[in-house]
Amino acid sequence: MALAPVRAAVFDAYGTLFDVASAAAEARGALGDRWQPLAELWRSKQLQYTWLRSLAGRHADFWQVTGDAVDFALEALGLADAALRARLMESYRHLAAYPEAKDVLTRLRGAGVRLAVLSNGAPAMLASAAESAGLAGLLEQVLSVEDVGVYKPHPAVYRLAVDRLGVPAAEIVFVSSNGWDAFGAKAFGYQVAWCNRAGQPAERLPAAPDAEIRSLAELPPLLGLP
Repeated sequence: MALAPVRAAVFDAYGTLFDVASAAAEARGALGDRWQPLAELWRSKQLQYTWLRSLAGRHADFWQVTGDAVDFALEALGLADAALRARLMESYRHLAAYPEAKDVLTRLRGAGVRLAVLSNGAPAMLASAAESAGLAGLLEQVLSVEDVGVYKPHPAVYRLAVDRLGVPAAEIVFVSSNGWDAFGAKAFGYQVAWCNRAGQPAERLPAAPDAEIRSLAELPPLLGLP
């Protein structure tokens, strides 16, 4: 299946371009076999806090939310330790990109597709991650929810890319590994490719993505590119 022609590709950052588990994996020497449970609980609480803060109208940036989430996870697993926390948070500034990410972005840019990130992340977090992963020079825009003060899947977030790129939503493909994010983007009006890395079942939500891929490497053919 191919998508309709697009002028721009907009990517979620965390879990799509950057491996959110890599911060805990980097500390596996200290965490032992608890690194993966920590990574999973940290991510779960991080997302829960974004949604709860949005619903309550109590916004805080993603750096604070990420810190609050790791504090919960460390305490829940009996791992609370200031030095370990500091190490994990520093690693989150420099998350590993997925192996195929740079090549795919390079191919899309070479084909004339405009590239952007649209993320919950705070601007400094996103800039640091993109730079350390070698992706910064490929991206035309790195857009943060901090410009609207609410988290995904609020429609105001998805409007940012349309406004900043000056491209209609129907001519943009939005790519996310998060099913709920894919729903929000599709409900807004983007063409959407859900990068279902984990082989999750489809979300029971009223807007479905246009395509499902298992890796970013499947994106160029989906757009009719070599």
